[in-house]
Amino acid sequence: MKERIICLLIGYLFGCFMTAEIVVRKLTGRPARELGTSGNPGMANVMANLGFKAGITVLIGDLMKTAAASVVSYLLFGEDIGKMALLYAGLGATLGHDFPFWMKFRGGKGVASSSIAFVIFDPFWGLLANIAGMLVVFATKYLCIGGVVIPVFLGIIYAVFFNNIEALIILIVFAALAFYCHFSKIAGIPSGKTERTDVIGALRRRLNPGKLVLLLLTAIVIVTADAYFFGPLAGLLA
Repeated sequence: MKERIICLLIGYLFGCFMTAEIVVRKLTGRPARELGTSGNPGMANVMANLGFKAGITVLIGDLMKTAAASVVSYLLFGEDIGKMALLYAGLGATLGHDFPFWMKFRGGKGVASSSIAFVIFDPFWGLLANIAGMLVVFATKYLCIGGVVIPVFLGIIYAVFFNNIEALIILIVFAALAFYCHFSKIAGIPSGKTERTDVIGALRRRLNPGKLVLLLLTAIVIVTADAYFFGPLAGLLA
């Protein structure tokens, strides 16, 4: 139990590093909570208001902090609790992003942090969960629904195909956390208060073919590096 708590704490401390806060303050001189209509310190809000480069910088920072927490936790405790160290670190990083202590526990939604945590923990099913979430966003144009679908999809997969109760419980916590962070937006859908986002249209308007290829290559590199890094590292610790 001690190892799991430490992994959570490591993840939380890394998660409290808010890339959006740094980017927004550097570009505007204002805190991220004053950006746009949502004030959300995440990639989508930053990209919508400050452009592609700023948004991608925030995304990379949020992905890297979760990956760093996972690597540190795995190196310290992978021999003791295996790949569960990755999942606990990812949960901690998501909690840190959502509730950073230095911002009075008012952070982001944790979609990027949790999404990369799932890919690091289980590259194949984690990637499929992210694809499922993206497809839901494309179909509904509601980012909030996609953010909830990702952990729910992976949780269902682990409930049906895997005999790992501990991982399933942590995935249920991820899903509950996502629902909590997106509740106000989901509740506003029936009344039309929640804005819809045409992601495909936005990408077409903002990204030229070269940037789209760069984005795809970045995603491929992240998934490939994860699959090849943690496999050999697990072998060394065995």
